[in-house]
Amino acid sequence: MKMISMEKELRANAYPGRGILVGRSADGTKAVAAYFIMGRSANSRNRIFVEDGEGIRTQAFDPSSLEDPSLILYAPVRVLGNKTIITNGDQTDTIYDGMDRQMTFEQSLRCREFEPDAPHYTPRISAVMHVENGRYNYAMSILKTADGNPESCSRFMYAYNNCPAGEGHFISTYMHDGNPLPSFEGEPKRVEIPDDMDGFADMLWNSLNEENKVSLFVRYIDIATGDYTSKIINKNQ
Repeated sequence: MKMISMEKELRANAYPGRGILVGRSADGTKAVAAYFIMGRSANSRNRIFVEDGEGIRTQAFDPSSLEDPSLILYAPVRVLGNKTIITNGDQTDTIYDGMDRQMTFEQSLRCREFEPDAPHYTPRISAVMHVENGRYNYAMSILKTADGNPESCSRFMYAYNNCPAGEGHFISTYMHDGNPLPSFEGEPKRVEIPDDMDGFADMLWNSLNEENKVSLFVRYIDIATGDYTSKIINKNQ
């Protein structure tokens, strides 16, 4: 698979929706994760990321304007020991609880499907990063309708061991803007990842569509020690 530039990928797409990127820094020493959310409605745009323990959660920027919170308020990132879980919905908690009971990433997600937001039926995208004793691997998943048919759920799982330095994989909820929104197709895209976390975060944020972008989270985890550094950027300040 050809490696692509995240800057070009995002600048060419006005509405990928929500996106997860996971991989390894160019110097090979950091496990890297990024998660962003976008919105077309006032309710979706009325959000910010805030720290929550070792993870983050979404929060209404203006609580008085909050409408239906069911699919927009959740914990996108949670940490379970040496595992970091990133998702676009409350399946973060499903994965956390399942893995805490010694279930695998895949097993934990078997009880979940795409979101019930007809006519889009937004896919549930998820990732888990495992950093332990100087070793690093990760897995990604997308749960979506079978070609738009809400009677059937297609489940795709991807596992990556010993990811090369400077490489990662990106998955988003949608292919592009539309009505209904077309679900992401194909396997996660192979993308470039640099060493500079702040520069990478700024590039991602500046590449997202100005009207639709809402929040971005980026984390670099030291593979040798497990220590991490994170950055949150919110459009609503």
